[in-house]
Amino acid sequence: MAPGDMVPDHAKQHKLKQDKEKEKHQKTIRPDGECDPDGSFVFEAHEAWKDFHNTLRQFYEVGELCDVTLKVGSKLIPCHKLVLACVIPYFRAMFLSEMSEAKQTLIEIKDFDGDAIHDLVRFAYSSRLTLTVDNVQPLLYAACILQVELVARACCEYMKAHFHPSNCLAVRTFAESHNRVDLMDMADRYACEHFREVVDCEDFPCVSPQHLTTLLSSSDLNIHTETQVYKAAVKWLKANPEHHEAWLNQIMSQVRLPLLPVDFLTGTVAKEEMIKANLTCRDLLDEARNYHLHLSSKVVPDFEYSIRTTPRKHTAGVLFCVGGRGGSGDPFRSIECYSICKNSWFFGPEMNSRRRHVGVISVGGKVYAVGGHDGSEHLGNMEVFDPLTNKWMMKASMNTKRRGIALAALGGPIYAIGGLDDNSCFNDVERYDIESDRWSAVAPMNTPRGGVGSVALGEDPNPWNMRQDHVA
Repeated sequence: MAPGDMVPDHAKQHKLKQDKEKEKHQKTIRPDGECDPDGSFVFEAHEAWKDFHNTLRQFYEVGELCDVTLKVGSKLIPCHKLVLACVIPYFRAMFLSEMSEAKQTLIEIKDFDGDAIHDLVRFAYSSRLTLTVDNVQPLLYAACILQVELVARACCEYMKAHFHPSNCLAVRTFAESHNRVDLMDMADRYACEHFREVVDCEDFPCVSPQHLTTLLSSSDLNIHTETQVYKAAVKWLKANPEHHEAWLNQIMSQVRLPLLPVDFLTGTVAKEEMIKANLTCRDLLDEARNYHLHLSSKVVPDFEYSIRTTPRKHTAGVLFCVGGRGGSGDPFRSIECYSICKNSWFFGPEMNSRRRHVGVISVGGKVYAVGGHDGSEHLGNMEVFDPLTNKWMMKASMNTKRRGIALAALGGPIYAIGGLDDNSCFNDVERYDIESDRWSAVAPMNTPRGGVGSVALGEDPNPWNMRQDHVA
């Protein structure tokens, strides 16, 4: 009996299947199944490179056929020149040059972390690398210097995924020193988005003046008011008095003083000793004063708008698109909101009533929707949106139901002006007192007006002794 006769049928089938798979992977013939005219065909062992790779890795692990040893501090790393040259451009250039190291069997690598070099060598053999918060920085440093771009990019992606307010400034500095522009940009964006938390971290005063200037200049800082930027600048300056002479002007120039409240300018900024003692800072304070005078319609010679008079994106608020109607004419109760800082639209909570031709105004950080038409009848009611509760609340109704009214706020109350219904335009004007939630009639206009626009202009005393305009 032949030995093959003793093999069970299922084992034979399994072996036949293995042979076919092996044949499939080990040879490639012309698509038409024919050989070349001379009777030859191309054979490719597609999987052989994995065997070669594994064999090289095994040689490395047991130290066989090694022809060079890297010495990093006290760590010795036996390996193969050919493998290093294939994966690490730094060694490729070294071994193909006339440098003395090209012929040496022991090469000392200075100013590197031994574990990082060891990890890179293992990567050359295995194409695998384990990144941790402890090894990523020395690995990125080694990968950048030795030009292993695959590893450098992997380190950058890992660091991006592990940003924290306490480390993003240090990561940004590290990235800048190695010219990793993508990591720098991501660190800058993270620091802007988490600006308040970053300022509260212990290492904030340790940031370089150059980096601080770049950070404070960004229009993307996630702040509620410009006061937070001023306080951050002062915190850093007071912690680094040795930089005042060279950097005080530049750092304070990044603070948009004109956007600070008048009482804060006069009560805090104008009394800060380092600002009072600096001529350029006093000029910046004058610019802020002139801006507020200009807003009050005072004549300010040679006044010009600048980046410091431009609100940062997060302080510019949100644009509300309230009610309206679609192509069928049916009114909406929905609202859409546009985020200036994110350059995107999103839906807000719906109103209680459908409204088209509705009057809308923002007063005291809330949005008021008044009157309009719900598709069946004219409305006199009002509702208010409070972003703190993210809800619309019904309030007192006007005395006259109408659409197409103008709303304006002056000194506190809201005024509903004009409007129309299906029969006539109105000259009625009603005033709403927010505190008492009551409407009352005031002097009517001389001319009835529907779909009217309005603006409020009034006087209000202030610390600059100037007039302030209120525009709605």
